[in-house]
Amino acid sequence: MMKIDRRAVIAVSGATLLFPRSALAQPRAERFSWETVIASAQRLARQPYKETPHHPGARNVNYDALYQARFREDRTIWGDLPGDTGIQLFPLSASAEQPVEIALVENGRATPLRYDPNIFDAPADNAVRKLGPNAGYAGFRIMNAARDGDWLSFLGATYFRSPGATKQFGLSARAIAINTSIQGKEEFPLFTHFWLERTGRSSITIYALLDGASITGAYRFVSERTPQGVRQDVDTVLFPRRAIAELGLMPMTSMFWYDQASRSSRTDWRPEIHDSDLLAIGSADGTVHARPLINPAAPRVDAFTERNPLGFGLMQRDRNFDHYQDDGVFYERRPSLWASPLKPFGGGQVRLYAFPTTSEYVDNVCAYWTPAAAVRAGGRINASYRLDWSSAGGPAKAGAILDNIWTGRASEAGVDRLILDFSGVSSEVKPDIWVDVAGGTVVQKGGYPVLHQSGLYRVALDIRRDSGQPADIRVQLRSGNRPFSEYVHYPLGA
Repeated sequence: MMKIDRRAVIAVSGATLLFPRSALAQPRAERFSWETVIASAQRLARQPYKETPHHPGARNVNYDALYQARFREDRTIWGDLPGDTGIQLFPLSASAEQPVEIALVENGRATPLRYDPNIFDAPADNAVRKLGPNAGYAGFRIMNAARDGDWLSFLGATYFRSPGATKQFGLSARAIAINTSIQGKEEFPLFTHFWLERTGRSSITIYALLDGASITGAYRFVSERTPQGVRQDVDTVLFPRRAIAELGLMPMTSMFWYDQASRSSRTDWRPEIHDSDLLAIGSADGTVHARPLINPAAPRVDAFTERNPLGFGLMQRDRNFDHYQDDGVFYERRPSLWASPLKPFGGGQVRLYAFPTTSEYVDNVCAYWTPAAAVRAGGRINASYRLDWSSAGGPAKAGAILDNIWTGRASEAGVDRLILDFSGVSSEVKPDIWVDVAGGTVVQKGGYPVLHQSGLYRVALDIRRDSGQPADIRVQLRSGNRPFSEYVHYPLGA
């Protein structure tokens, strides 16, 4: 999985970028429709793959140069219109070296934008100024009406992200993931063309053409800013150039360094550092699976077989500032992202891939849907889904949910203790604790309501792992045979 330079992305997201509608548009306009994007992707799939050239000067635009290259505030696309639709363009940089073509759509016609180096207010020796008169842009972002922040941005490969309602960026989404968990085989297709259409005061439809060594595709993102966060209805039509071992749909990428269960003296002074802390999955039968994230000792893949799932997402469930103590980037404000199919996806797996990190600047977690059907050359794949960026997000929280988790040593030598707190447990219910362990043995288990904490129920498990190897723990609260909590999966010792 690509290691994102988070400092560069944050710098570019924090810059002030503004353009006028007329100054960048070339006079030539062409007929445009969603069908033309699909036809372009299909036609492209029949041709040999040609990588978009890297701009030779982009690698010189480092973090500092990117931060210093401010954009003139009088240059907003759609900036003269009311609402949350001001478009701002990103320059090429060391983290985004390949230019994309961007056009504006109005009344069924698309007008390309030309590159204008004078939109950047930067020192004379800044590397952005040295990119040349035809450098091109790396991507774009959409500003809110107050012009004090953006609510959606596309930058680099097929990555895009939103701060949700919290105005704090965190995890990213991708249009597609190719062989993410296959060592040395991952591919990163690119969005090569964007078409932007203003569809309301707080909504923009983004059309995109994807090209990669193994696949091409057409994407349509109907994107809207709401009080609860950003909602995107996505349609995609994909055309594989060749067989793909692992196709990832609705992929999302995040960072997990450590939490209260894994902090040690070798980590940072802050109690927790992560953009997301949980993978949630909504099964078709209403079961909600909760898999707390970890920073594994070695690359790890977890696969959850599903048929027509309700959705899945990477959540930032812990919203307590005291648990992070970060007064600069505010991890408790990071958005969650929930992906839900708008049409049945059939059989497949939700996969969670993670690799070790010792830094908060590396995204080391990726979740995605992998269809059960083989992906062969010459085929066509259609998918429609919704992305909800919010502070809450996730499936309906019926019953008890996992609130917190801790690990430590039990009193018996060689035995681990796992503590799980569930919130939303009625005082009138006496839960049965269902536990299953793969790779270990339950030495002791127990549970009790936590005093002076309304609705909080604590489960304590002592686990002996086989030969000190990781053990996969599954826990659920039940009343008789009826589950009433999330189905928790935890890789103890991984």
